[in-house]
Amino acid sequence: MSMADEHPTDQRAGTPVLVAVAWPYASGSRHLGHLAGAYLPADVYARHQRLVGNRVLMVSGSDIHGTPITVRADAEGVTPRDIVDRYHAEFVADWERLGISWDLYTSTGTENHAAVTHDLFLRLLENGHIDRRSSEQYFDAEAGRFLPDRYIEGTCPHCGYAEARGDQCEDCGRTLDPEELLDPRSKITGSRPEVRGTEHFYLRLSDFSDELGAWLDTREGWRRHVLNFSKGWVAEGLQDRAITRDLDWGIDLPVDDLGPGKRIYVWFEAVIGYLSASMEWAQSTGQPEAWRAWWEGDDARSVYFIGKDNIPFHTIIWPGMLLGYGGLNLPTDVPANQYVTFKGGKASASRGVGLTIGAGLEMFQADALRYALAASLPEQSDTDLSVDEIGRRVNEELVATWGNLVNRVLSMVHQTCDGAVPGANGRTPEDLALLEVVDEALDTAGSQIHRVELRAALRTGMGAAAAANAYLNATEPWKLAKVDPERANVVLGTALAAVVGVRVALAPYLPFSTSALDDVLGLVDSWERRELSPGSPIEKPTPLFAKVDMDVLLSEQVDG
Repeated sequence: MSMADEHPTDQRAGTPVLVAVAWPYASGSRHLGHLAGAYLPADVYARHQRLVGNRVLMVSGSDIHGTPITVRADAEGVTPRDIVDRYHAEFVADWERLGISWDLYTSTGTENHAAVTHDLFLRLLENGHIDRRSSEQYFDAEAGRFLPDRYIEGTCPHCGYAEARGDQCEDCGRTLDPEELLDPRSKITGSRPEVRGTEHFYLRLSDFSDELGAWLDTREGWRRHVLNFSKGWVAEGLQDRAITRDLDWGIDLPVDDLGPGKRIYVWFEAVIGYLSASMEWAQSTGQPEAWRAWWEGDDARSVYFIGKDNIPFHTIIWPGMLLGYGGLNLPTDVPANQYVTFKGGKASASRGVGLTIGAGLEMFQADALRYALAASLPEQSDTDLSVDEIGRRVNEELVATWGNLVNRVLSMVHQTCDGAVPGANGRTPEDLALLEVVDEALDTAGSQIHRVELRAALRTGMGAAAAANAYLNATEPWKLAKVDPERANVVLGTALAAVVGVRVALAPYLPFSTSALDDVLGLVDSWERRELSPGSPIEKPTPLFAKVDMDVLLSEQVDG
């Protein structure tokens, strides 16, 4: 059975498709690894789904309650709110500059999000999936406070990584409890914390072991590393996990059983953001119940775009919470990407490794950056990125193949065909063969994007562009114009029709250059090649992309 057969392929017009995108911590600038890991793939997928006629709801927002924020605030001597406001504004500006097409980008700091979180908490409590337990927790005696998980660092017991956090090892991706760390130390004082008794609410994740295992067995077309990791987690035995912490920054509890100084832990409430954002979007449209089409509909699909360090939260913990709540759809697919590395080191905002999105946009046009990252997405394995590799892809692929094709075809049509679209009559088998290649590329790329094989789909689209360039080189319309103007018009009309089709295939990846051609080639509003009306004016084009000056680029950047 092929991948196409294994994966859900319902592309009927009007299918509700939830594009749920990882919530970035508002604790620091996002880097190109984050962009390639989740935000760009989600946008490409969402744009394609809209073009095939599906009802897309693409949501995310800034995660403002994580302890990385309070860690940063402590280090800078400012309030958590100061940090949140700074980076949320930066994220919103980044998304706009990149053309990320949200239906709603919000934050976990809204009253709506708190209310939905409370609702989930109370329903799970009522259904017996949350209970209260006494436990022992690390306490920093020098600082006089209990330590949230991210305020504790130590050595990972699974891989020996010396900078593992109390909640997760960034190196191996496993979630952790602080007690598992070897040589634990407080991030506040550097001292070794002591253990003291405290009381917290726990999510009884073990309640869902059998259901989650059975559900994972039904997942077809999922990326192998996602499915294997998730099944391995369940097979090891699911552990109940504390969902409250001794904090003063976060969502309060809807019950007062534990007394003051307790907040809902970020990993529990952040994933609820997908649901709360859907509800907020519905409210904003004046249709408060509209969210149900994506969360309760039998025909609805939900695709979660995340990095691999977030796999268990989206394939086990969030589905477990949804099962415990009842009546809401579980994820259709979780196409988690692998890591992007920069010169061999994993991109990490907390460690300052990797190029920030803002810095990337200073160096490259938005579409150029989108293209280069999409061409190297870490879908099945880690991808190493560098500034010079991005520049090379822009020059040798985007500019040389697609930009050049558009410019030369539009220029020749403008010069040779009286500045107007030629008619479609008189096409030879050679001409029709090119258009067949383009139409097949659209079909193939559409199926690939639907299966979230975005790198492959981009290659398919660029392959069609290369075929159009080869057709021009073989037919030489610039020579034909002097000896057989009628044939030259047919060739250029065919090449123009090919450009129209290739533009559709590349539209999800290149929104700015796509829209720059709207006045000349019409809107891209469906996933098909449409013939232009003969006689429509073709103005003299301006280049779509600027060639990157590699000498200047490499001399200016210190990342290497």
